[in-house]
Amino acid sequence: MFAYIKGTVEDINENGIVIESNDIGFDILCSRAVISSADLHKEMKVYTHLNVKEDDMSLFGFIDKEERRIFRLLIGISGIGPKGALAILSTLSLDELKMAVISEDYKAISKANGIGTKTAQRVVIDLKDKIGIADISFNNELDGLQENVSNDNITDTVMALVSLGYSNTQALQTIKKVPGYKDMQVEKLLKETLKKIM
Repeated sequence: MFAYIKGTVEDINENGIVIESNDIGFDILCSRAVISSADLHKEMKVYTHLNVKEDDMSLFGFIDKEERRIFRLLIGISGIGPKGALAILSTLSLDELKMAVISEDYKAISKANGIGTKTAQRVVIDLKDKIGIADISFNNELDGLQENVSNDNITDTVMALVSLGYSNTQALQTIKKVPGYKDMQVEKLLKETLKKIM
């Protein structure tokens, strides 16, 4: 029904924001990405999903179309409602969630409020064929990554570390600690990252 809402942010709280658009205040439940980027009394565009139940209509807001797409994939999984999906997206960034699915790191997903181990495993199983390594940008995790740096090097290094038993989150965080990681080839980056982990 609503593709997006663009207007002035009139309120920010721990669960979401209120946007005034055309003299109507929309109470929107949001992911942490939306809440952290919202500025009071500034204009903002939020992509939305309207959830309709017999006794309730709730509007959920997302920073972009991709976050909304993942949210809709999550609520399509048995046992996950809109609030559970939002909890996952507020615990993990999009790239962290995608890496967790690809590397079958269900423990990272189960850290979300209200998401147990079995539900997290279901997320991995259901989304694994819908999310690929090409969907991961690494832009949020690797601050300052320049355009001329090959994401393939980062991706290959992360996957190598995951295959050695490290979580995707640990791999990404440790790569950032390697001096000069932006210009390294996979083999050297993997070697230096392992030194940091050990």
